Amino acid sequence: MSTIHVDVVSATESLYSGEVLCVFAPASTGELGIYPKHTALLSILKPGEVRIETDKGIDSIYISGGIVEVQPDVVTIFSDTAIRANDLDEFKALEAKERAQDEMDNSIDTQDISAIQAALSESMAQLQMINKIRGKKC
Repeated sequence: MSTIHVDVVSATESLYSGEVLCVFAPASTGELGIYPKHTALLSILKPGEVRIETDKGIDSIYISGGIVEVQPDVVTIFSDTAIRANDLDEFKALEAKERAQDEMDNSIDTQDISAIQAALSESMAQLQMINKIRGKKC
């Protein structure tokens, strides 16, 4: 069976490095499915789940957005924040969501609103991933 090497790197650590069957990432235009010998590609990623499929199963990693570089034999995902799915904290994500919603209600500066919307989007993506892991409906 053919494999492709995947690296998932955050600002603080390398979260994953290894040979995989395929990887799925949340690109800005929709989900990317990347298999061995994929065409070279560079894309922006939005907050969400990176799914890495190996012969041992599927690993899930939350990313806060970033970029993906695809070469025929190597995929590199760069993100400011990357967290293994099982390490996500529901309480912190709920707090961040509530804080962003409160700030949105009280902000009149358009620059602030853009930053708040990004924070809200990130917390919502974390909560969706937590619910998926627990088998809840979003």
